[in-house]
Amino acid sequence: MEAVGNVGGLVTPGSKRRSRDFESLGLRMTLALLLFLPIILLAQAAQRNRTLVISGHTGELAVREMDGRSYVEIEALAQLINGSLTFSGNRIALTLPESSSGAQATTAPTNQPLSTGFTKPFLTAAIEQMSAVREWRSALINAVQRGFPVTSDWMNGLSDEARRHLKLVTVAAYSEDDRKAVQLLTNEFNNMKKLSDRFVEANKSRTYVPPNALDNDALDQRILNCSHSLSAMAANNQFVDEGFCH
Repeated sequence: MEAVGNVGGLVTPGSKRRSRDFESLGLRMTLALLLFLPIILLAQAAQRNRTLVISGHTGELAVREMDGRSYVEIEALAQLINGSLTFSGNRIALTLPESSSGAQATTAPTNQPLSTGFTKPFLTAAIEQMSAVREWRSALINAVQRGFPVTSDWMNGLSDEARRHLKLVTVAAYSEDDRKAVQLLTNEFNNMKKLSDRFVEANKSRTYVPPNALDNDALDQRILNCSHSLSAMAANNQFVDEGFCH
């Protein structure tokens, strides 16, 4: 039978076994702590979620706190404050709405326009929208000329992108010229949608579409001429009521 304990300052086999048991218990406790630590941290993070309320605006935004910093979704922020977002490459521009006090201070008699010419945020958004329509038209022309099927999924993706930019244009409109140009940009979008839907329906009904179907198409020519007119307005920073865009 083994001796147990410490005799005369010597370590006996029993004391060694107890030492190994304590080391094994400590290792198990450490592993358990490492396994439950992520759950504890996630629970603490969830408890730190807050809401953002902006004075003068209805609604609130969810705030996420990570690493001591607070974050909100920029799209939700722009919608809450009636602002607008424009995307250019890797840059995102957030345009804030004019305050009512500032608008009153710079406004002449109430029957006069707020300003003339295009405002910079509107012009930036309008250029993005015109680019989306041109890309949509180019894709349609390329498909018709090469005999590719014009499917609804494909065209709807392009039209949705152009529609999104049109909404940003509408939000960014501030001056009298801005608001007048919105109508022409809307007409351009609607005409392009009408042209696109025509070829989508032809594909669904298996109607033959010759490669030169758009060469002398009246609606396509109107869209092209309106695009040129809108580009000229943007370059001259002045609204012109062009008949091509009606």
